[in-house]
Amino acid sequence: MFAPPEVVRSEVFAEVPAQLRKAGNNPERIAAGKGPTPAGCFLEGPAFDREGNLYVVDLAFGRIFCITKEKDFKVAAEYDGEPNGLAIHRDGRIFIADHKNGILVLENGKVRPVVTRYHQQRFKGVNDLIFDLQGNLYFTDQGVSDLADPSGCVYRYSEGELVQLANCIPSPNGLVLHHNVLYVAATRANAVWRLPIAPDGTVVRMGVQIQLSGGRGPDGMAMDESGGLLVAHPDMGAVWVFDHRGEPKLRVQSCNSDLVTNICFGGADRRTLFITDSGAGAILTARLPTAGEKLFSHS
Repeated sequence: MFAPPEVVRSEVFAEVPAQLRKAGNNPERIAAGKGPTPAGCFLEGPAFDREGNLYVVDLAFGRIFCITKEKDFKVAAEYDGEPNGLAIHRDGRIFIADHKNGILVLENGKVRPVVTRYHQQRFKGVNDLIFDLQGNLYFTDQGVSDLADPSGCVYRYSEGELVQLANCIPSPNGLVLHHNVLYVAATRANAVWRLPIAPDGTVVRMGVQIQLSGGRGPDGMAMDESGGLLVAHPDMGAVWVFDHRGEPKLRVQSCNSDLVTNICFGGADRRTLFITDSGAGAILTARLPTAGEKLFSHS
């Protein structure tokens, strides 16, 4: 249907040091039917703070890592949880989507709950989160929803008010916002859904933006300034770059494992892509071609 996208090679930016890799497997994860963690960690949720430090989560062992500009790994927090996603508020606070505990905030090395329920019912298992320019928080509640149980939800949280935007998505995962459209990775449907947001804040005319094939379904996403979408595709070892029409333009290929899970932009000009390689416990990086103009920015 489309011409094969150009391949962009990645390289290793930083790796979790041996002393921070944990032996064995988290028994709670095994009991929940999740696979082993041979890398001794499971990285997701990359985000840069104002000082240029890169924060990632370790889903398997309840840790938040801070990677300095010198590529040193530090444990910013360790707690009883399953951190899936991470986003940094414009005021510098670090928010965490925790599959076990809900939405948390990290301050002074401690995590505390922000929102854990909707109408007195606990979440299925939140996955990823983003902020809009006004500071509103959007997040996905994935749990174990799938094609047989398409009950995954998307929420907006603002000043103590929690609004459910959708409750019919098979495994909602990564999400990005562009103008008045929220894009959500529907992992078990192997697709990216499009959720237009009306002036009153509700979602109207929900549909499919991109249908993928292969792999285990899309995970983390990012957006470029032209409205193009970048999608991490676990088991394919790739990050796909689609233009604003949904046409594939680039394939960023992992130089390590095929289990690439999440992405963000960084670097001095916010045009370098950073990728969590969860299978190898590493951060990969790739410089995307710009054809002489600034096409990409941090999302």
